[in-house]
Amino acid sequence: MNYPKIGIRPTIDGRWGGVRVSLEKQTMAMANAAAELISSNLFYQDGTPVQCVISPTTIGGGAEAGRSADYFATQNVCGTLTVTPCWCYGSETMDMDPLTIKAVWGFNGTERPGAVYLAAVLAAHAQKGLPAFSIYGHDVKDASDTGVPEDVKEKILRFAKCAVAVGMMRNKAYVNFGSVAMGIMGSFCDPSFFQKYLGIRAEWVDMTEILRRITLEIYDHDEYEKALTWVKANCKEGYDCNAGKQLPELITKSKYIPAEKDWEFIVKQTLVCRDIMLGNPKLDEMGWHEEALGRNAIAGGFQGQRMWTDWLPNGDFMEAIINSTFDWNGKRSPIPFATENDTLNGTAMLFGNLLTHSATVFADVRTYWSPDAVERVTGKRPEGIAKDGFMHLINSGAAALDGTGVSKDNEGKGCMKKWWDVTEEDIGAMTQATDWERANYEYFRGGGFSSHFKTQSEMPVTLMRMNIVEGVGPTLQLAEGYTALLDEQIHNTIDMRTDRTWPTTWFVPRLTGKGVFKDVYSVMANWGANHGAFAYGHIGADLITLASMLRIPVSLHNVPEDKIYRPHSWAAFGSDSLEGADYKACSHYGPIYG
Repeated sequence: MNYPKIGIRPTIDGRWGGVRVSLEKQTMAMANAAAELISSNLFYQDGTPVQCVISPTTIGGGAEAGRSADYFATQNVCGTLTVTPCWCYGSETMDMDPLTIKAVWGFNGTERPGAVYLAAVLAAHAQKGLPAFSIYGHDVKDASDTGVPEDVKEKILRFAKCAVAVGMMRNKAYVNFGSVAMGIMGSFCDPSFFQKYLGIRAEWVDMTEILRRITLEIYDHDEYEKALTWVKANCKEGYDCNAGKQLPELITKSKYIPAEKDWEFIVKQTLVCRDIMLGNPKLDEMGWHEEALGRNAIAGGFQGQRMWTDWLPNGDFMEAIINSTFDWNGKRSPIPFATENDTLNGTAMLFGNLLTHSATVFADVRTYWSPDAVERVTGKRPEGIAKDGFMHLINSGAAALDGTGVSKDNEGKGCMKKWWDVTEEDIGAMTQATDWERANYEYFRGGGFSSHFKTQSEMPVTLMRMNIVEGVGPTLQLAEGYTALLDEQIHNTIDMRTDRTWPTTWFVPRLTGKGVFKDVYSVMANWGANHGAFAYGHIGADLITLASMLRIPVSLHNVPEDKIYRPHSWAAFGSDSLEGADYKACSHYGPIYG
């Protein structure tokens, strides 16, 4: 992997003859402290620490700024953090690369005017159209203090985490298996959006390529046997909703794969789609050199409905396993893989995955249940965090098994873990909490199996969705909240009203008492599409920062104002309405690759 790195730019007063020399040690100490902070706390998708590179020399003027830029160009630097304890020459020392994400940390001390440089260089960034994040400690520190204040740490880490996410996406691919599912506009892949906003290449693979590879046996045969054995041992079959039904001849004649062969076909399908996205050196050994290369994917989606699912097994198992933090080979990094090839929800899944390194769960944002409606249907009112109503997140069984919430943290609470923290006990618990129910042939004539579970713990999660609005462009919406546990009678009664073969999560957004978040109904009523994805933890502040780097405005969120962190120049577009300023700034600057 060509890791995207954070470049640290120690910037200094350029006056030789005493001033510069006296500042060298303090300035480099700031650079080293920032690099250590980042590498000790942030990680790439493979679990290795984020790498930082420090400019070969301190930067006192344009010549050294140029040398630093030349060096960073050889190191795949995606974001730069300029650090200084003193006055420097603003436009002479600033990072001028239009493709790096930028931040400046000006030391809050009285011995030297680091804050004055910070203000001056941020003004230069704004005037030159190069947005930068401001990092300025709340409290004055002594010049001899080499520590990093807590509020500065928070901003450095948020900046670096999101900048690395931008770097991870750059020059990767989103692979569309098929095209648009059932008229869902989110399934329409807009290559301009992926290219200009994310730096991602959109690629298309016809679904017949899956059949070609299965028919010609272009997959690792040893891994297939291993995977099938694992599936038979760990994926227990559940309820068959087709049993006893008199299905129309139209449906019974449509099934191409015999029901007893479903699992064999589904496992091959999973291997094939993974190989198409990521490549597989084993195929090269088999003589399939082109197929072994893969598509350099960072995410993808499977159309399925209806051209595939009207006669072949659906993609639910494939999508659920690819999105999970494990498979028959053990724990591994999940790959965001969108049901119905909803590319926009796949983008939200990708954001969640890059920021948490855990699974993201694809779902329909299906139903709002008010307390009165629950009582009318079940005879009981919801209690606890669900007492004011909740949302039903449910979708054809493509949800990552991590959504069961049965993995345990250090306190024994249910959670969704970073993939490298997943244990064999967690994997066993997730597979045990999931059964695989035969697809409803009325929907999926070709059969298949859906992951079926209910989320079994109350966890902090963030629901998110990308939308594209004509005349506005892409917008991101998010809602921090919690998964809810319902009384068993309430759960069973209302869960059966939709599709008992699909996985269920009850979600309660955190209410603020105003605007869209005055109640649960308003959140549901203002959600932008039929799909959403949730990630573990309250990551709304990170999502807002990442969106600002990509110049995507956030249309709906419940993140406290003091946690919102965007480039400093956003304030020039208005400070009274942060949401309005965000829209204006994103519109003005445009996509970073546009």
